[in-house]
Amino acid sequence: MRVTTLGSVATHDHAAARVEGVRRRNLALAVRVISAEPGPVSRAHIAARTGMTRSTASSLVDDLVGAGFVQETGTASRTGSGRPATTLELATHRFAGLGIEVNVDYLAASLLDLSGTVRHRASEARDLRGSSPEDVLGHVGEIVEDVAAEARRQDLELVGACLAVPGLVGPSDGHLTLAPNLGWEDVDLVPRLERMPALAGLELRVGNEANLAALTERTAIRDRESFVYVSGEIGVGAAVVIDGRVSAGRHGWAGEIGHNPVDLTGPSCSCGGRGCLEQYAGLDAILRASGSTEPLVTPLGGESTTERIVARARSGDMATRRALQQAGSALGVVLAGTLNVLDLDRVVLGGTYRVLAPWVSPPLEEQLSSRVIGARWSPVRVGVASVPGEAPVLGAALSVVDRVLADPLPWVERERRSPQVRQLAADL
Repeated sequence: MRVTTLGSVATHDHAAARVEGVRRRNLALAVRVISAEPGPVSRAHIAARTGMTRSTASSLVDDLVGAGFVQETGTASRTGSGRPATTLELATHRFAGLGIEVNVDYLAASLLDLSGTVRHRASEARDLRGSSPEDVLGHVGEIVEDVAAEARRQDLELVGACLAVPGLVGPSDGHLTLAPNLGWEDVDLVPRLERMPALAGLELRVGNEANLAALTERTAIRDRESFVYVSGEIGVGAAVVIDGRVSAGRHGWAGEIGHNPVDLTGPSCSCGGRGCLEQYAGLDAILRASGSTEPLVTPLGGESTTERIVARARSGDMATRRALQQAGSALGVVLAGTLNVLDLDRVVLGGTYRVLAPWVSPPLEEQLSSRVIGARWSPVRVGVASVPGEAPVLGAALSVVDRVLADPLPWVERERRSPQVRQLAADL
């Protein structure tokens, strides 16, 4: 008679967990190699880059192809004897991440497949200042239903959703502590998202819009660069990226530069303070300073206010140019303090600043060169974002895709169990 002791069971469980851990890491590593290359790669290339044996790499790739993570695209040109290698790339036909954004004057959604290709986008202009979360999320639900229906039409399975909001968001629970420009405070967003039928059963997350927008700087993230990403619309926010990773701080609230003071006796701000950066460098402030009375509309909200500002600046309108000069100087003062604290030397201008850079950058750079203490030895580089105004919603979708690609094992195992489940259903 065979006797099984608790010790032998524990040893067996430990060994099984170790094997699963190795398999999880190897699958993620194979996906990382494929996603990092600008073009298709071969199984042999994966083996060479990871140190795996060719048989191990080939077996993992077969699992990834079967699970819908990777697709075979053709054959590579032969460089020696033997059959040409089959080339691989991230799949575009099976899974998609859903990004959602609530901003001050628009709602947006975006659907991305695993390769990062945008499969569908939608936006709706709405003035959401002082709005009710319940009313806004009701409209969000309608957009989400439409985008989910489009995913089904394209035979794409949603693997998760992320909501981008302009405010203080907890890093783990998605709790929105404060969104001053929306007028929202202490809102649990995830339970509200869970009630949307199209999102049932999905992993749901909420993030700060600037932090998510920074994820669209894919080359810098991949190369593990460090920078401050500035997101400017009606509000002004920032993301701190250290070695390719967004650093959200202890509470998830890092980067709120829009509420750093420029003038302690300046105009009142929606956050309750006075003289905040937003009152000098946000779109509302730029319009006020230029003397414009036109209604403010951000890029995804319809006809862009930013384009009208650009047109006036190009035509030589001095009030508009002075307003942009003031915005750039105020932004430079606050960013100089940020860079001094963090020891960073790169700024990426996103959102409306991406378009206004020709007028905002010179005064901004002037302040940085005179106020950043290390600028003499390491001059601050200022550039524009690689993605225009839709960066937050795209970043939200990318965050979903990145999380799935970082751990393919559950999806591989689900695919392996599918024939057994189908057979069980048939037997019943």
